[in-house]
Amino acid sequence: MAILRFKALELVNQRYPITVEAGKRRSETFGQNVFNLEAMRATMPGDYFKKLQAAIKQGATVERNVADAVASAMKTWAMAKGATHYTHWFQPLTGATAEKHDSFFDLNSDGRPIENFKGSALVQQEPDASSFPNGGIRNTFEARGYTAWDPTSPAFIIETVGAKTLCIPTIFVAYTGEALDYKAPLLKSLAVLEKAAVDVCQYFDKDVSRVNTTLGIEQEYFLVDKALHDARPDLVLTGRTLFGHSPAKGQQLDDHYFGSIPARVHGFMLEFEEEANLLGIPLRTRHNEVAPNQFECAPTFEDANLAVDHNQLLMDVMARVADRHNFKVLLHEKPFAGVNGSGKHNNWAMSTDTGVNLLAPGRRPKENLQFLAFLITTIKAVHTHADLLRASIASASNDHRLGANEAPPAIMSVFLGSMLDGVLDELERTAKLPLDKGDNIYLKLGIDKIPPILLDNTDRNRTSPFAFTGNKFELRAVGSSANCSSAMTVLNTIVADQLIEFKASVDALIEQGKKKEVAIVEVLREYVISSKHIRFEGNGYSDEWKEEAANRGLSNIATTPQALDALVREDAAELFERHGIFSHVELHARHEILLEEYMKKIQIESRVMGDLAVNHVIPTALAYQTKLIDNVRGLRDLGLDDEHSQTTLGMIKDISRHVSTIKTTVDEMTEARKQVNKISDARELAVAYCEQVKPKFDPIRRAVDKLERMVADEDWPLVKYRELLFSR
Repeated sequence: MAILRFKALELVNQRYPITVEAGKRRSETFGQNVFNLEAMRATMPGDYFKKLQAAIKQGATVERNVADAVASAMKTWAMAKGATHYTHWFQPLTGATAEKHDSFFDLNSDGRPIENFKGSALVQQEPDASSFPNGGIRNTFEARGYTAWDPTSPAFIIETVGAKTLCIPTIFVAYTGEALDYKAPLLKSLAVLEKAAVDVCQYFDKDVSRVNTTLGIEQEYFLVDKALHDARPDLVLTGRTLFGHSPAKGQQLDDHYFGSIPARVHGFMLEFEEEANLLGIPLRTRHNEVAPNQFECAPTFEDANLAVDHNQLLMDVMARVADRHNFKVLLHEKPFAGVNGSGKHNNWAMSTDTGVNLLAPGRRPKENLQFLAFLITTIKAVHTHADLLRASIASASNDHRLGANEAPPAIMSVFLGSMLDGVLDELERTAKLPLDKGDNIYLKLGIDKIPPILLDNTDRNRTSPFAFTGNKFELRAVGSSANCSSAMTVLNTIVADQLIEFKASVDALIEQGKKKEVAIVEVLREYVISSKHIRFEGNGYSDEWKEEAANRGLSNIATTPQALDALVREDAAELFERHGIFSHVELHARHEILLEEYMKKIQIESRVMGDLAVNHVIPTALAYQTKLIDNVRGLRDLGLDDEHSQTTLGMIKDISRHVSTIKTTVDEMTEARKQVNKISDARELAVAYCEQVKPKFDPIRRAVDKLERMVADEDWPLVKYRELLFSR
């Protein structure tokens, strides 16, 4: 292993930046590999194109003759681009994307070769539903499942090693109809939120007929050299370093953040941005992140469904391009202890078809009342369903990140900024609000108006999991490896539910004879009062906040198995069933899948840790200890054993103590694993891994990291943190 480490370092020293030729302007090449509106219009008959667009806008089923026309146009377009195969591209509950390639090639009835792609192949395919995570919905002998075309997300072409494949975004469902993916529930939640938001918008603007949920996903990641990555079995098998002593220099000087981008990294960024641009992914931002060798990219806002598809696609593109630049992209939430973890900040907002961002303050008082309605209703939704939102971002890898090194804590809270917080406090204190008549309704909230300066008068709180940032909410708690659909499905659903309740309450007051504006303000004031405990403007890392949050009745759920309990509470089941997002069966299946995923990740980490500790670290430590023993013997032969050998003897004893700790704790961890594996209940098994196996990790790691400081550098088998974080 030590030989492998030094060979890897030698390779790194021989790396040079790969020059990436700058292409045309991004605006000229954007979306060239996407079957977008322009491509459809150019390849489809006009009447079929109009029917398809109408079906998409209305959320209606695409007729089969229209599907045939789309398939024919797709095939023509894709083959002109050089594609030979097509695939239904879907997002099963593995967290990764999935695809099965079929050729356009076929034989006709005469046995002659042709290229063929019908509407039936576009609309529906049949992967094996029992071989993907399904939570017991499908048995092995019940294999049938379906992928179904999502016409709202355009098809695209992926090129790998010279081969081009047409990828068609789809949902994935069981033969019995249950969703087995992330996309289907997301689409349902978006439809429910749109209906609820449009109904509320009607109070303010009768012309609003559509509300679009937008999303901007910031993606943080680490880059390490491929050779160094491959020399660390823990990185290869678990995505994170299970051992590694902190280097003398980490991120404490803050010199990496927004610093000059290293040349090799810059080349990688240029190439993956070019490829993303061709795929219609609108990347705009790139920069160094806080930790050494950590970076971030961010797109412009898009429709939420498309934004999630693009983020999933982006992660795949980054991995493939990184390989060409001899890098590995690390998307684990905490690949290195003691430095910044990686998140995927979800910037979420709603906008109308009349061009209004519902989470942006306006210049007219009426616009500000609408803004307050959506702002306060969202806060109320998060307060009511904070545990569900926490469950939506829970994972074994995110547990390592939450609450440390600029990641938000596990306590769900909402940050608004001092000015908006003051506005809501004033609304709480004001029992009567004078109103002027007419379109320009003027709300006197103890201040003259809610000024447009609010757009820029909100600070950014890195410790807040859910922060208002001027014209959107930023859910910062989502992990860097996650599929954002999970969190967005929950957020869309709880906000939709609260908007529906809000409208019912306002309508009831109007029926009692109150003016519409007065009724709206009364309900909002009630929401401000009842949800006040979720608002927090301070330091989310402080012990004082933990105590205060507990006094406020806010949950602090540190681990995934406990966080996931919220998914299967009766109120959650009723919420999701009421809106048609998840059935009782689907919800419990997902709960079981997430628990099993958690358990397996801890199990794999435990096995890798035991293997590395016993088969690599301990032999290395004992071999070095033997060198020290030989040194003591040599000193004694020279008659220097008393005065000069004491330091060495102390090191020998320390090594023995650390080796003993490692071996004893690994044995205890292995035995604990054997015992808990006898548990059949999914939740009990996950909790047992969390409480009985995982606690063994820290003492093993501490002892190994101590040995790393003691054993000669030339003998140490594992690539060190200073090499992983600073070799570029």
